[in-house]
Amino acid sequence: MTDNSLTELLLDAPIIAAVKSEDGLPKAIASNSAVIFLLCGTVCNIGSLTEQVRAHGKQVFVHLDLVDGLASRDIAADFIRQNTPANGIISTRQNLIRRGRELGLTTIQRYFVHDSRALENILRQPCEADLLDILPGTIPKTLRRIAQSARQPLIASGLLSDKEDIMSALAAGALAVSATTPELWFL
Repeated sequence: MTDNSLTELLLDAPIIAAVKSEDGLPKAIASNSAVIFLLCGTVCNIGSLTEQVRAHGKQVFVHLDLVDGLASRDIAADFIRQNTPANGIISTRQNLIRRGRELGLTTIQRYFVHDSRALENILRQPCEADLLDILPGTIPKTLRRIAQSARQPLIASGLLSDKEDIMSALAAGALAVSATTPELWFL
């Protein structure tokens, strides 16, 4: 599947079922999601898991970093290509993304945006992946969830670039914010 056809598929069905354990796979297969991310599995069962998804007409992407028994070497992408019907791979590692593309797999580079330095690195470094997977997806929503369950007060840090970001974090339940942008220190 090309990245363009995956994009079109996601435009029609934008919610991806991300499966963290094998127990969740039947529910993901039964969902309205046209695409499933496998964030679990072992070298012994990843072929079977991907076959189950494909048998139900859904696209499946294997997160290489989370498959037990696979190393972060190029051969991991080769293993998926040769031993599964997966449409593509997900990884935080550039070498695996590069090798996946060489093998004709659709590739998804996962980035954790935990502060402004991580964001700068993402913007600066070249990426060969077909799609980017950015975490966290929504900071205010995540803060709100944590604030509702945590016993401790929250400090929101990272990616705060203007007054609106600060106000959103505070409105979401943060007690305070920590910013590296000097201009924000004087608001």
